[in-house]
Amino acid sequence: MLENCKDAQERWGGVSQIIDRWLHSRQALLVSFCHLSEKKEIADGDREVEASVRTLCQQLVDYISAGHFEVYDQLIQEGQAFGDSEGLEQAKSLYREIDATTDLAVDFNDKYQETDDLESLAQDLSELGVALETRFAAEDRMIDTLHTVHKNQLA
Repeated sequence: MLENCKDAQERWGGVSQIIDRWLHSRQALLVSFCHLSEKKEIADGDREVEASVRTLCQQLVDYISAGHFEVYDQLIQEGQAFGDSEGLEQAKSLYREIDATTDLAVDFNDKYQETDDLESLAQDLSELGVALETRFAAEDRMIDTLHTVHKNQLA
């Protein structure tokens, strides 16, 4: 998953500062996620893990918010500016895929932002990982569909 994040940054990096910042925050989110996922033992009261979980939650909310309230809007506007009705139609389908992962991510945040109960963290991280992988793939396709395809027209 981290390698795919780097690939996306290489493919679309530099094209738009908003997308660059967003992909950078995705990478930071993934680093935090992987750091937590690698923990062999997670015990209630482990202050380091609790702090890492709260950091992950904040990064998760920031990343999702930037996507929903900044990046997707920019991509849609770009598709509209180029009259790309086919791309916009594909984006609707991709947005549904992305949106389906949002509830799980928000639920994860709500559960762990204010609790020290880490009993089900490993299972919840596993489920979050699957959702993030689905989300990132759909977001990458949306960038490809509504941004990269118009790159030559901007040059």
